[in-house]
Amino acid sequence: MTLEFSGEIWYWKGPAPHHFVTVPAPQSKELKEISKMVTYGWGMIPVNVCIGGTEFYTALWEKDGHYIVPIKLSVRRAENLGEGDVVTLRMEVVQ
Repeated sequence: MTLEFSGEIWYWKGPAPHHFVTVPAPQSKELKEISKMVTYGWGMIPVNVCIGGTEFYTALWEKDGHYIVPIKLSVRRAENLGEGDVVTLRMEVVQ
């Protein structure tokens, strides 16, 4: 499954602070429908993501009824991105 969407980068200040993009509701619903077939545990969904010219591997998880995409520091640096920036993500679920 391949998805493409845009979203704003936000910062979570929890015990392990990190930057994320929230997957919109329609795409989160599609991911939920296949989650049991692709999760490797705890509901995590492995994906390859492309932002701009940077590709990376990560895992999605659910938060507040949507999936969230962690945006690695190396990606933010390579693409000159920060909190509040709107980015387009192309994502492929890894099975």
